[in-house]
Parts: sequence; structure tokens; C-alpha cells
Amino acid sequence: MLHRIGAAGGIAAVAGAMQSMGWFGVANAAPLAQMPGDLGNRRSVVVLGAGFAGLVAAYELEQRGFSVTVLEARGRVGGKAWTVRDGDTIEMVGEEPQTARFSEGLYFNAGPARLPSFHQGVLGYAKRFGVPLEVEVNSSRSAYLVSQSGSKLRMRTAINDMRGHISELLAKAVNQGALDQALSVDEKAKLLPFLKFYGDLEGEYTFKGTTRSGFGTGPGAGVSSFESAAAPVPLADLLANDQLQMMGFEDNLYMQATMFQPVGGMDQISVGIERNLKKRAILNADVQRIRQSPESVEIAYVDTRTGKAQTLKADYCICTIPFPVLAGIDANFAKPVASAIAGVVYEDSNKVAFDAPRFWEEDQIYGGLTFVGGETSLIWYPSWGLHSERGMILGCYSSGEPGKKFARRPIAEQIAIARAAIDKVHPGHGADCSAPLVVNWKKVPYSLGPWPNWNPGQRQREHAATDTPAYRLLNQPDGRIFFSSAALSQTPGWQEGALQSAHAGVSALVQQMADRSVTEPRRAVA
Repeated sequence: MLHRIGAAGGIAAVAGAMQSMGWFGVANAAPLAQMPGDLGNRRSVVVLGAGFAGLVAAYELEQRGFSVTVLEARGRVGGKAWTVRDGDTIEMVGEEPQTARFSEGLYFNAGPARLPSFHQGVLGYAKRFGVPLEVEVNSSRSAYLVSQSGSKLRMRTAINDMRGHISELLAKAVNQGALDQALSVDEKAKLLPFLKFYGDLEGEYTFKGTTRSGFGTGPGAGVSSFESAAAPVPLADLLANDQLQMMGFEDNLYMQATMFQPVGGMDQISVGIERNLKKRAILNADVQRIRQSPESVEIAYVDTRTGKAQTLKADYCICTIPFPVLAGIDANFAKPVASAIAGVVYEDSNKVAFDAPRFWEEDQIYGGLTFVGGETSLIWYPSWGLHSERGMILGCYSSGEPGKKFARRPIAEQIAIARAAIDKVHPGHGADCSAPLVVNWKKVPYSLGPWPNWNPGQRQREHAATDTPAYRLLNQPDGRIFFSSAALSQTPGWQEGALQSAHAGVSALVQQMADRSVTEPRRAVA
């Protein structure tokens, strides 16, 4: 019946029908419930993809007694959690291969590079598998906001001078009675001293500068060298900087201190999970065909090293293959499901990395971001290996429409633009940046994009609430096949979303298994 509804009305009609029949829920992102260790005894599951979602699903299924086989098309685990090291090769569709030639000990996180402290799921897996973490300096008040005109403001200056100007304006409004309808006498009496402290105001609530923004003259020895504040940047000049809004970047909950990163590269958590699997992932396994029947799932794949074709069968499948890749695989999904998969549009995202002497530390920058706007968006400074000789600096991390335009350019031009962005902020040092590497995620095989935009044609907010018919449909199983990935969470750009989706997939699989006949034949992976 659902197939007929889908043929007549498409995905939205199927979603509506399933909702009305009570068959259509939203994947549960709650912590995975405790289940008996022998729950999956003799049941087999094939997991497609050894990214974060696939590895989490495989580990949790094994802990519940399932026989699990993980197939990964790449020669590594981690998926988009990809750490590039010296000697590694970057291959992209339509581009010549690039080989990393980094100084000893350097690495480049081509995908995710930070972990918020409230992402307790991912941090918990790191702890469980003994993956050491270190603090990631996500924001530096010494970094810059750089306008298109080339003028630049220290982050500390922009934040504190703006706070001073706004505090002065608000205090004037209060004292002139402009807010008498909004504030009681008692509230006004409490607000004014707060504004004096908040904006570092003087006398009659005037802002004349603050050492919070940096020193005009710094403190010295003896009694003649006192610190003083520089004259404040005029409000008009602050407002003229088109990157001013980025001074609130670190207020975003996802970007607030304390942030973390795995020691040695973001892929280390995935590596830690995989090495604790009872059955290690099969790498270089390029899935060619997916078939399911009422009784089983059959996967045909090719070993990309030897060219050998192989087939395996299992009771169930958890598929974490990115949808643009999955759309090109021969599969007998239900037509509405296949249509939904084919319709998922992924965004663009780019990074350009350089091996360089740590010239930014001479500018008091130890980690964090300088915002430059345009096609390159920002400069990202490393927060590990401080005071060592060299480090990895990003001259570009862009996405959305600017990222799409940037990725269309030739690789050499992308490198030149990223280098120029660094030189604009740190004059003369663009030439110091060597061993460039470019990653355009829309061109990366087996990914073909970083995260989806479920509402193509609309401007995507970073954490927009997603509830489209296709999203709902793909959060449900298609027979014995369950879809899991960060793309099916409300945080598609974060590993925590992948973990939540994996947990939801495991729970749904267990529920389906319980709903099936207890006399169903049990099959080990063949």
C-alpha cells in the first residue's frame, strides 16, 4: 500500500500515511538503553561504513551479542574524521592527487577539529577507549576581525570597546528617562552600577577606553611606568567592520570554552573504537550492490586493492554511507526511500592547510580564529605544539555559498587565495606558508560533501531544526536496512550527531527484531 501511495504522491504522501498510522516517529537521540549482552545471540548485522556512526553502531551491537561485520570503502576508519599526516595522499574527484609533505609531528584535521564540552557522548567514548584529550583553543582575544577594506581589529578590542560604547549609550538612556516605562526605580538603581562595571565606564557613565581592550602603555618597573588604556575605537569605526558580528562567535554554545581535541588527531577516537571491536573492520571494501529480501540482506562489494568481488549475507544492515554516495549504488530500496536518498543535497566545505613557522605566536596568537570573510572565511591557528618550531595553519575554512564559489576555482588558485588571506593579516608571512593541501569535501570520494542541506535553495542556519518528509522517512528503516549518520541528526556537522543517530539505529534494530517472529531463522554472516 505504501509503495502505491509513494508512486502516486511521492515522499511527502508516504510520510503522511505512516504518521497517520502511527508508524512514523522521529529517531530517538536519548542515551542508548541498557540491553542484555546476549540479546543478539546468533543474529548477524552488516554495517556499511566505518565512520563515527558505523563504528559506534558496530561496537554497541557487539556488546549486545550480535555478530557484526563492518565494511569500509576507504583504507582507513573515521570517515569525515580524517587526520592527514606526512606522506598521506589526498584524492579528489576531478583533481590531481596531493601528497602531504609536513614537518615531523605535524598533522591536519581535514574534517572535524574540535569537540564541545557538552558533547558528552563523544567525550565518553574517548574516555572509555583510553583516547587522551587536550584543550582546543577555539577563540583567542589576540586574533583579528578583518574587514574587506583591510582594516583589522583585535578581537579583545572589538569586544570590549563595543561593550563600553553600548554601556554608555544604555546608561545615558536610563538617566534621560528613556526607559522609565521598561524599568522600575529599583531596577534602574541596580542597572546603572552594573553598566559602569560591565562597560568599564568612568565618572558620569562615559566610556574613555579600557585596558580590557589592550594597553595604550604597558606596565613597567618602578613607579613611573603605569599601565594605561588606549583611546577607544570610535563606534562608527567598529560598526564599519563587516566582520564585527563574529565577535560573538565564542558565545555560540557549540563554540564555548572548554573545547577539546584528541591528542594526535581527530581520527584517534574512531581508531580507538575500531581497535576494540571483536571483529575488525574490513577496509577497501567498495560496496557495489545492496539487496534485501524478507529474510535477509545481501551486500556485494569489491576489494579495491585486489579487484576481488565478494558477497555476504546478514539478518540486518545498518547503512551509514553518505547519501550522495549511496544514491549511486545499485540497491533495491523501496521507491520512496530511493527517491529520498537521491534528493538529499549536500553543502560545500573547504579547508586549505599550510606547514609554517609559528609567526602568529609573535603576534600573541595561540590558537583561535581570525575572521576575514569572503570565500576563505577565516584563518585557524593551531592550539597544540605551542612554542614549537612549526605548526599547521589554515588559510581557509569556508562553507555555504562562499565555499561553493571557492571550490569551483582551480586548486592552485585556491592555494593562492588562502595564502593571500594569511598575508593580509600577517604581512610578509604568506610566503612562509609551505606544503599546501586543499580539501574540497564535495569532491572527496566516498563522502561527496560534509553535511546535508535538507532545505536546498534556502539559506541554512548552522543548527536549523530539521523536519522534512525525506528526513523523517530516512530516519525509519527500509525493511531490514537502517540508516544512521550525523546527517540524520539535528547536528549534522558534529560527531555527537553521528553517535546519537547510531544509538537510535541500534535501538530501532533491536525493536524490529523483537517484533519479528521468534521462529525466524537465525543466520550468521556468510
